[in-house]
Amino acid sequence: MIRLDEKVILVTGGSRGIGAATVRQMVALGASCIVHFGSNRTAAEKLASEVGENNVRLVQADLVCVEDTERLWQEALEWKGRVDVLVNNAGVYEVCSPDWELDDWLAGWERTMRINLLSAAQLCRSAIPHFRTRDGGIIVNVASRAAHRGDDFLHQQYGASKAGMLALTRSIARSCAKENILSYGVAPGFVDTDMVSEVIAQRGREELGKMYPTGHVIDPKEVASVIIFLASGIAPQTTGDTIDLSGAADVR
Repeated sequence: MIRLDEKVILVTGGSRGIGAATVRQMVALGASCIVHFGSNRTAAEKLASEVGENNVRLVQADLVCVEDTERLWQEALEWKGRVDVLVNNAGVYEVCSPDWELDDWLAGWERTMRINLLSAAQLCRSAIPHFRTRDGGIIVNVASRAAHRGDDFLHQQYGASKAGMLALTRSIARSCAKENILSYGVAPGFVDTDMVSEVIAQRGREELGKMYPTGHVIDPKEVASVIIFLASGIAPQTTGDTIDLSGAADVR
């Protein structure tokens, strides 16, 4: 059985959806988690109460802000004096139409790229030298099926940001494996979370589930289980790889 005893893990976007499911399972397996949240303090505090306030540290940060992202890493380190695993899970899935005025379109791209990709890269930039002082560490970047196949007309920036996350993952793995710094990607399809609730409401859960041979939209707990497998460090030779959760819709 996988155990995460004594591991200190930073999970961005940790208060809801995939992040919250991951924190629940990690704490149950013995980990201590820094739970990053953006604006929903109520959800973060509810999660802390559920899993035990001694097992988590809540840190608010707006990942659009470079300074907030730096502060997030520093506060994560201050709690236990170290971070063993970084899970870059925070993200947005927002409409950004190419038909918009240029300034609005650029703002949409810049916001998505900043939250989904640049903040993750910034945290990796801080994590890698820290991991070097500790003879290694693990990074798990949560991307998307869209990283491989792109997204629709209104979410082009989302697919681009997630493809960038996988390129970042591979680059870190290739350059840092010799230092026992492992880097993994996770690429789920539609996950039944608040982030895609509007899509689910528009298309219907059953209809959306028909996209997948398994017949259902992905449960956040499934994604969390894959993240935990990678965060455990029991399969170091898979560094640089991405595990897809697409219910056989995409088989590579």
